[in-house]
Amino acid sequence: MRNTTTASLALLASGALLAAATAHAEAEVDRDGWPSSFTVGTASQGGTFYIYGSGWANLIADELGGMTGGGEVTGGPTQNLALVHSGELAFGLTTMGPADDAMNGRSPLAPGVVMDNACAMFPMYETPFSITALSSSGITSISEIPDGARIGFGPAGSTSDVYFPAILEELGVNFERRNGGWSDLGGQLQDGLLDVVAFAAGIPIPAVSQLEVQTDVNIIDFTDEELAQITEAFPVSEFDIPASTYESLDEDSHVVSMWNFAIAGCDLPESLVYEATRITMENNDRMISIHRSAEESVPENVVHNTVMPFHPGAARWFNENGYDIADDMIRQ
Repeated sequence: MRNTTTASLALLASGALLAAATAHAEAEVDRDGWPSSFTVGTASQGGTFYIYGSGWANLIADELGGMTGGGEVTGGPTQNLALVHSGELAFGLTTMGPADDAMNGRSPLAPGVVMDNACAMFPMYETPFSITALSSSGITSISEIPDGARIGFGPAGSTSDVYFPAILEELGVNFERRNGGWSDLGGQLQDGLLDVVAFAAGIPIPAVSQLEVQTDVNIIDFTDEELAQITEAFPVSEFDIPASTYESLDEDSHVVSMWNFAIAGCDLPESLVYEATRITMENNDRMISIHRSAEESVPENVVHNTVMPFHPGAARWFNENGYDIADDMIRQ
């Protein structure tokens, strides 16, 4: 009985010491200059950016305490870069193609303006570019998309809207361009108002999953020849959507993709961005519970940003944990 009591007391003492150490560590975090609230630029409702970004904001706010955070519906990666660069948003989600354009003054929202006040934080996931049509349309390949087809490309200025029209033009497709949120475009496809939707979003795309519940759809592959042509002409790489992603797939779907990263205003306190990066990179299970695409939100994938400097706070976490970021890739 005495041994049991002694062991229990030792366990309680150990727990108390751990709690005290944790409280002390939290107290040691420098919160000078931290905002009381923050907003994350995402994209349209029904897309992966919105779910990922809103869930991430809640996770960071919950873990840090003393502040509130939430996601904001935006036009997607291109607009997020502009909003973070200008300081209207603290954080945002973007894609490497639009990031490269913004850093070099090629943003379609502000041609000639170098948007260099947005810094990289951490890798999110790859964005596959995939095409969905109703099975009843008979469209099973890109070459079968009819001349003058009505194609939904997502919100204006989104990654899909910037790159997918050019990709299809490169492949000889003639189309009428339509824009809108992913949920709205999915509804228009189901109602026969669109012929196909060209999705660029993390998988599984909620709008496609919803379509599958309501009707039969075709998720269209790129041929080997089309893949070779596109990867030569655009900053994309080959990607396989696993067959397990959608009920409509019997085998992996061959498409292309582009990497996404979270970004922060370069002027945000280093300690805040360090803590937000630490929480994200050390809690992948919780990130996956927000959206399955976060399986790729791991430190090893930090190498996929080669176009924009990292925030010093984010770079410090990666360098402390063995994921070396070169000095010339850190905002000075």
